[in-house]
Amino acid sequence: MKKLPVFHFLSYFLLICLSFMLLFNSAKAQENAGDWLVDRKSRPAQVVEISPNELQLSNGLVRRSFFLAPNLVCYDFVNLSTGEQLLRTAMPEARITLDGKVYEVGGSLNLKERGFFKKEWLSEITTPAENFQYQSYSVSEITPQFPSKNQFWAGKEKGASGKKITFSYSHPSLSGLILKVHYEIYDNLPLIGKYLTLENSGTRTFQIDQVVHEILGTVEEESAVVGSTEQMKKPHQLYVENNFAFNNSMNAELSAQANHWKQDSTYTSQVNYNYQTPSTLEVYPEKGIGVALKPGENFLSIRSYELVLDSYDRERNGLARRKMYRAITPWTQQNPIFMHLVSKNDEQVKTAIDQCVATGYEALILSFGSHINMEDNSPENIARWKSLADYAHERGIKIGGYSLFSSRSIGPETDVISPITGKPGGAFFGNAPCLGSEWGLDYLAKLRFFFGETGFDIFENDGPYPGDVCASTSHPGHKGLDDSQWTQMNLQKGLYQWMNGQGIYINAPDWYFLDGTHKIALGYREVNFSLPRDRQKILNRQNIYDATWEKTPSMGWGFVPLTVYQGGGADAVLEPLKDHLDDYKQLMMQYYGAGIQACYRGPRLYDTEETKEVVISVIDWYKKYREILNSDIIRLRRADGRDWDGWMHVDPKGKEKGLIMLFNPTSEPIKKQISLPLYYTGLSESASIRMEEGTAKSYPLNREYEAIVPVEIPANGYIWLVVE
Repeated sequence: MKKLPVFHFLSYFLLICLSFMLLFNSAKAQENAGDWLVDRKSRPAQVVEISPNELQLSNGLVRRSFFLAPNLVCYDFVNLSTGEQLLRTAMPEARITLDGKVYEVGGSLNLKERGFFKKEWLSEITTPAENFQYQSYSVSEITPQFPSKNQFWAGKEKGASGKKITFSYSHPSLSGLILKVHYEIYDNLPLIGKYLTLENSGTRTFQIDQVVHEILGTVEEESAVVGSTEQMKKPHQLYVENNFAFNNSMNAELSAQANHWKQDSTYTSQVNYNYQTPSTLEVYPEKGIGVALKPGENFLSIRSYELVLDSYDRERNGLARRKMYRAITPWTQQNPIFMHLVSKNDEQVKTAIDQCVATGYEALILSFGSHINMEDNSPENIARWKSLADYAHERGIKIGGYSLFSSRSIGPETDVISPITGKPGGAFFGNAPCLGSEWGLDYLAKLRFFFGETGFDIFENDGPYPGDVCASTSHPGHKGLDDSQWTQMNLQKGLYQWMNGQGIYINAPDWYFLDGTHKIALGYREVNFSLPRDRQKILNRQNIYDATWEKTPSMGWGFVPLTVYQGGGADAVLEPLKDHLDDYKQLMMQYYGAGIQACYRGPRLYDTEETKEVVISVIDWYKKYREILNSDIIRLRRADGRDWDGWMHVDPKGKEKGLIMLFNPTSEPIKKQISLPLYYTGLSESASIRMEEGTAKSYPLNREYEAIVPVEIPANGYIWLVVE
């Protein structure tokens, strides 16, 4: 074998050393940059004046830049984690339709190229006379959109903070009308909010037909020569959520009604032959606004939140969304331990309250089918329920009730009127009253009166569903079809925001988190709760696994039928509880082990002392680990009935960095080594892991931040582990 000359050997040695140095420096640079999902670094929001004509919003994670003269244009929207630009071109700031005429907001750029943008093109900004003209800006701190009061356990998360910039515009032919575009950039989040307001300080009334408060010319996700806007992928880096969402899906994307991805025919250099690339996002209510803005009145548009994502990984993107919810909807982190009571008389309510006290439960909700009626504002009914609320409060228990709005008909003069037939019917669930009818307005007033007089703490609302437009022209809450959806939506938001400000906890069936609700269903098929218990256990774990990609544990609720629900035999229910203690305990451990409150629906929490002790043991365990159990979930393996399944809670800031729940659906014990992905616990070298309340053992983490842990899960049982 030929020997290398000494200088060659030294060269190779120096090259190897240099390679290691580069790798080390790269790793140190990555470490210094940090990961906002794991580290505790402060990334404060800033509004920076780059020049007299240029402003930037930035927080180290996201940046948005504006050029102010001769009229305002946003030309830059950057993901600072990846360095990637989100905008391919500059678009109008907003577009509104008043009295049938369309107005653009801000400057215009008549560019020949729309596939990319060069900063020197800002010199081509024009300011057409028909556009709203930029006047000035102001900077302030982010403030809550509405008052919020907390009466329940909510963990340690704080609400959002950051900076708000408001750009003011006027129009020479619209005297007295002030248009403002508001941006909010948040501390420690790659998140920017945007909404629009109109202030009428003049003497005339303006008819607001439509408001498009956001228009983004985005970088396309893929190049496809053929394919429609609906078929092609939307940009993965930008998740946009707004407070105009409904459809009873229990899912944010499917509930979104205001995000519209469109093609841009002026983008003539795109690959798609028919210009169908979904490269423009516009945010607006499809059915329009349809309201009159009278002198002295103000208008508030939809609010949008634009979360910038740095990965294709679903778990990581879900974590980012959950961090967003914890910041902008801090009320959703309240998570009281409640029972769902089916009652026929007041004595059953008192018994259930006493059982809540005895077992450590914190709240009682009178379920559907119970004897409560919140629409009865008679002195006798109010006195009755105030007395029961006082009984609960004296014992430290919160109390609430259920109210059905939709899925029923009140009468032809109050129900929503179909624009097709001109008659009642055709609503989301067949028939439904119109919230803008006299009955609907009275319903809202009765609820406020009931809660104000009785001191009730929790409201469970079944409906309304604001997708139900109404063609009536005689309802006092709206003028006709054009404004019916917008006005019903705002009436509903008004109730929820008022309740939130009073400290009333709200379970609602649609995605109203941004306007004050606290919890929604996980998402399930109701008839599954009539299946045998052994099937329910596995299906419930699938529901938990699937529903917590984007929701925090406290945002969703599950269901446990203590008594018969929509049919099913004796093997579907838990009563008598004493005869099904193993199933009862495991169903509780599954939900509480996910940090999720289930509706334990029945007449009681326990029937014997032994049952009582089982309930107490689970609640005591949940309260001991409450912080980590309400932290974010990382999926380990979805339940399939064939092998182990489970999930892991992670909290890099907590005493417990992780808590793992593992289940065995088979009839034989499972003994194997399991790889636990611990990156999002914030640990990097090793982890101290113990089996339940046993002795902790240290495990090294490999380069994927995984710990390989041997476990033994009993047949048809479960275990849990703690990471410290």
